[in-house]
Amino acid sequence: MALDKVVKDILDIARMEANKLSEGAEKEKTGILRAADEEIAKKRKLQERVLQEALRRSTRQEISSAELEAKRIILNARKEILDKVFEETLHEIESMPAQEKAKIYCKVYSNAKNLVPRPKVICPRGESKLLSDCVEPERVMESDMKSGLILESEDGTIRLDYRFKSILEEVWEKELRNISNMLFG
Repeated sequence: MALDKVVKDILDIARMEANKLSEGAEKEKTGILRAADEEIAKKRKLQERVLQEALRRSTRQEISSAELEAKRIILNARKEILDKVFEETLHEIESMPAQEKAKIYCKVYSNAKNLVPRPKVICPRGESKLLSDCVEPERVMESDMKSGLILESEDGTIRLDYRFKSILEEVWEKELRNISNMLFG
C-alpha cells in the first residue's frame, strides 16, 4: 500500500504540475492572442488611415478635375459669346446705311492721303459710288471683299487695310480684356 500512496503522490504531483503547465500555457496563449489582436488592431488602424488619406486625395483630385472642367466650360461659353458679339458688331458695321458708309470712306481716304499720296482705292463691289464725292473715279477699283477700303500706293509698295473687319479685329485684340470685363464683370 505504501506503493499505492507513492503512486498516488506522484500522480497528484504530476496533475498539479500538469495543471500549472496548463495554466501557464493558457496564460501564454492568452498573451499571444492579446498581442496578435493588438497587432491586428494596429495594422487595421494603419490601413484605415492609408485608405482615408487615399480617399481624401482622390476626392481632392476629383474636385480639382471638376473645377477645371467647369472653368473650361465657362471659358468656352465666354469665347462663344465674345465670338457672337464680334460677329454681330461686324454685321452692324457692315450693314450701316450707305450715306454713313460714304462719310466714313471719304474720311478714311482723306486721312490716308497724308500717308500715301494719290492712293489707289479698292472697295467692295457696288460701293464705288459711295466714293464719288471724294475720289476720282479712275482711282477706284471694285473687288470681291467685305465692307471697308484698301488703299494702295501707285507703285504697290504700300498697302493700307481699312476693311471694317480688319479694323474691328485690331481693336478687338487690343481691347479684349476690357470687352470681356464689360460682358462678364
